[in-house]
Amino acid sequence: MHAKTQDAPRGNVDAAEVAKFEALADHWWDREGDFKPLHDINPLRLDFIDARAGLAGKRVLDVGCGGGILSESMAHRGAQVTAIDLGEAPLEAARRHAEESDVRIDYRHVAVEALAEEMPGQFDVVTCMEMLEHVPDPASIIAACSRLLRPGGQAFFSTLNRTPKARALAIVGAEYILGLLPRGTHDYAKFIRPSEMAAWCRQSRLDVSEQTGLTYNPLTRRYRLAPRDVSVNYMMACRKQEDEA
Repeated sequence: MHAKTQDAPRGNVDAAEVAKFEALADHWWDREGDFKPLHDINPLRLDFIDARAGLAGKRVLDVGCGGGILSESMAHRGAQVTAIDLGEAPLEAARRHAEESDVRIDYRHVAVEALAEEMPGQFDVVTCMEMLEHVPDPASIIAACSRLLRPGGQAFFSTLNRTPKARALAIVGAEYILGLLPRGTHDYAKFIRPSEMAAWCRQSRLDVSEQTGLTYNPLTRRYRLAPRDVSVNYMMACRKQEDEA
């Protein structure tokens, strides 16, 4: 039911980061486990994307899909989803869950830069969520996402802002005090300021149309969108320029 193409990853990859998520692969679909924050924020990011892109009937690429939490939810909204990752164990977890859920997703073990060479301009929507802070060259990822989009297509990115508040909440708080994430999940030096991401987008012919923050209340244990607060987690929506060079 699901294509399983074995592509050789290359280039822009941090082997230690891949190994980190390989080791946790069996926990992707435990909603109370190591990936509980991803399950908790998924409805927010899904609705944010769907409200702006209209997922039903669209050809969508999910970059850095991990175990497929966002990929599956977009497929359930009617999108034709291709999803890629450099970790084979998370992809296997994603394929198993897709089979159990009776949803069709094309999961591939391939680097986004390689896919951009193979399938330029083939997608209406590209998503890359909670992934850019785990690679050596995030600008290269954004450029590849842009190449994969058709003119006028939309890209959605999310990551962590490089601020003292983000260090305090996303690393010290989430990993060491509240235990929301495994220790060592994030490296503060790899966090990305919105101005940096916006510059990389512009260099790649992506016009930034909107950004919003994601905030967490430890008392209610709930996440919410906060358009004016991008000091920790944030999402950015972009549109590929129509006038191709």
